[in-house]
Amino acid sequence: MDVPLPHLDRPFDYLVPEALDADARPGVRVKVRFAGQLVDGWLLERAESSEHPKLAYLEKVVSPVPVLSPEVARLARAVADRYAGSLADVLRLAVPPRHARAEKAVTTDTPPTDEPAPGGTEPDGSPADGTEPDGSPADGTATADGTAPGGVPSEAADAGARPGGRAEVDPRGWRDYPAGPALLRALTDGRPARAVWSALPGEDWADRYADAVAATVAGGRGAVVVVADARDLDRLDAALTAVLGAGRHVRLAAADGPARRYRAFLTARTGGVDVVIGTRAAMFAPVRRLGLVAIWDDGDDLHAEPRAPYPHARDVLLTRAQLGDIAAVVGGYARTAEAQLLVETGWAREVVADRAVVRARTPAMAPTGDDPQLARDPGAASARLPSLAWTTARDALRADLPVLVQVPRRGYVPSVACADCRAPARCPHCAGPLALPSAQGTPACRWCGRVAAAYACPECGGRRLRASVTGARRTAEELGRAFPGVPVRTSGREEVLATVPGGAGLVIATPGAEPVAEGGYGAVLLLDSWALLTRADLRAGEEALRRWMAAAALARPGTAGGRVVVVADGALAPVQALLRWDSAWFAARELAERRELGFPPAVRMASVTGAAEAVADLLAGARLPGDAEVLGPVPADEGRERMLVRVPRSRAAAMAEALHAAAGQRSARKAADPVRLQVDPLTLF
Repeated sequence: MDVPLPHLDRPFDYLVPEALDADARPGVRVKVRFAGQLVDGWLLERAESSEHPKLAYLEKVVSPVPVLSPEVARLARAVADRYAGSLADVLRLAVPPRHARAEKAVTTDTPPTDEPAPGGTEPDGSPADGTEPDGSPADGTATADGTAPGGVPSEAADAGARPGGRAEVDPRGWRDYPAGPALLRALTDGRPARAVWSALPGEDWADRYADAVAATVAGGRGAVVVVADARDLDRLDAALTAVLGAGRHVRLAAADGPARRYRAFLTARTGGVDVVIGTRAAMFAPVRRLGLVAIWDDGDDLHAEPRAPYPHARDVLLTRAQLGDIAAVVGGYARTAEAQLLVETGWAREVVADRAVVRARTPAMAPTGDDPQLARDPGAASARLPSLAWTTARDALRADLPVLVQVPRRGYVPSVACADCRAPARCPHCAGPLALPSAQGTPACRWCGRVAAAYACPECGGRRLRASVTGARRTAEELGRAFPGVPVRTSGREEVLATVPGGAGLVIATPGAEPVAEGGYGAVLLLDSWALLTRADLRAGEEALRRWMAAAALARPGTAGGRVVVVADGALAPVQALLRWDSAWFAARELAERRELGFPPAVRMASVTGAAEAVADLLAGARLPGDAEVLGPVPADEGRERMLVRVPRSRAAAMAEALHAAAGQRSARKAADPVRLQVDPLTLF
């Protein structure tokens, strides 16, 4: 039942009246009477009998369309158990709200079916006899054809002929990666290849994913690809249309609107297409004969679902690959510690380019804070735009090449401080940070919006303000004065540019909104690195490197005049990884440090947030594993506190089960104060 109460997270038995017998199929939406109220639910299974002597009847079948497939139902249960959540919460994420008109248009001619696919496979794509897709043993050992446990064949095994009748996908775009062509052949053969792909600078990642999807489709299987935002989705959409042709795939994104999203969902559910792409809304897409799940830029926080039970798209897709024994690709310019763990445990193989190719494709990179630069420019340590960055931008503009400037903050001056004592300027009403909307603007609170025209510093009484953080619009204004006559464009949350034309020009962009330039940028400047590196966050270094590499990847190669300047100390580990274009080294370093300190993904952690009494009540009733550590409390927002529960990865299921059961006990006795449970949250502190 679609009821958000943990103690009701179990199936309930109902009788099916004869009038509803034909429509009451597994997977349909229904309405039932529960506790005197009519509630929504899902019909999971039909059975001949029940252990309960007295049952109520189904009230209504909302729609005869079985929108919940057996494969997605199993996946939803596994995700709920993984994240200490309820099945109803996961199904709310997995199946979009019903849109009657779209449903009628799609299902009139092609009703959904869960009959086994041709060739003796189940609806989830696994063979009907229970063997692995490539006939290999279920223990993950190497097979006779040379396939490694990660699923990417060795070069010796790649010489074999392709199965008859399957089109060979041109591996030209993957030849820069030694294991790339082998990955495509494994996808065409239907083998469960698992890969962690580190993309080269300037790589058209959408084309590479389109090649992987085409190889999967050539082998008679389907694919699900998840990206972070609408801009990446548009890029992948265009690449797939060029490779597969129009109408061969659908896109799932909440931003597309309820009708379009539900129509795309039903098209996939009815078998109208074999490929679904989308934002995190697509991670549960019902694709028959599924052979590949893939995610791009898994470190982007947009992949984390903000609604209970807060699953991450990467983990949902990997769970799906594990349950269905299908291929998986985790790709990005930068590598996360979670992806590195997949490589180090042997679950996946890395797909990387040789160092000679990396050097040929990488732009010339330089930091501004190392000793040689400080000797030439002593002010570089404190300057926002050191002389190296300025001359690099000037040279690119003189060569009639565009320049990208990445700044971590949007707005004009998003944070101000007292000019006399440097104390942060706070709103007198709510203590929120004050900001300047423009050069002549009046300070206003970023939280409550109140104007602080007569602001006086509570520390020293000073009335003058100075910028403590500079935003994208102020940066555009400053650079416009520094380079008169040069066009200046901004790209951020308010207006995201997809592409910029060639020729001289300055583009000021916040992370994630960098447009693609025709032929690549002549220079990329990474400013205000301290704003990323000094965040109180476990992932600060990883996130800084991810954002820098995404911007640097848009520059021309060094041989074509491309240059990247990062305003940071070259001795810092994230900067070193950027200069060498070696995110795998940094990810391995991060993972080793987290193992030593006991942080995810080396361990599993759960965050328990709420009122102090409620948190203590839940943990007191939880039968946690004996080796669980309870850390805290630490302050949370709005007067609440947070406790952390840490267990070894092997005990993760026991921890999640214990916390979910404790939450069920509290909801059963109608405890007043809510408690938020989150397993492996992106932010711990």
